Amino acid sequence: MNKIELPVSAAEIAKLRVGDLVSISGVLVTARDAAHKYLVENYVRGPLPPEEKPLADKLYPLLKDGMIYHCGPVVSQDEKGKWHMVAAGPTTSTREEPYQGPVIEHFGVRGVIGKGGMGEKTLAACQKATAVYLHAVGGAASLLAAHIVEVLDVYKAEAFGLPEAFWVVRVDGFPAVVTMDSHGRSLHKDMLATSSAAFEKLADEIRRG
Repeated sequence: MNKIELPVSAAEIAKLRVGDLVSISGVLVTARDAAHKYLVENYVRGPLPPEEKPLADKLYPLLKDGMIYHCGPVVSQDEKGKWHMVAAGPTTSTREEPYQGPVIEHFGVRGVIGKGGMGEKTLAACQKATAVYLHAVGGAASLLAAHIVEVLDVYKAEAFGLPEAFWVVRVDGFPAVVTMDSHGRSLHKDMLATSSAAFEKLADEIRRG
């Protein structure tokens, strides 16, 4: 098990390889479709609208050498107004493929956590910027929420809705596995190639009768 403390250096990320199990502790940020679209349109492409600068001043330090979690959490708020994660399972990552590479490179993100894998553009960005994609266990939303020990803040909740908002959380021992590394290896790509080869072999056998 590789223990990762956030923020994390490029040198530490470069040590990780496809198949490595990791345990993540520190502060990370959740972001889904609306959040990624917002980041690309307002920060990457710019220019940044003046009214967005206060949030920019908070997001840049959080994302630099940090991690993004593709998650639309189920949350509750106690009588003191403090938020708590009830369920925090990963959402399908492929929806963020158009945005993920530019976000990784622009902000210096070191890791993206989700499920289902991502494509060639994200893999290329992981190589260029020294980042990894990590697969979190689907169907274990309550278990994963137990590793989110504190909700520190939430941004854009009114604009995007609670599931799509930026949630800033502190995690302790959050479990995941590296499925895309900074050296160009992708477990998802390898699985596709293996499956395609098996399909072609089967199709050839069927054609031959």
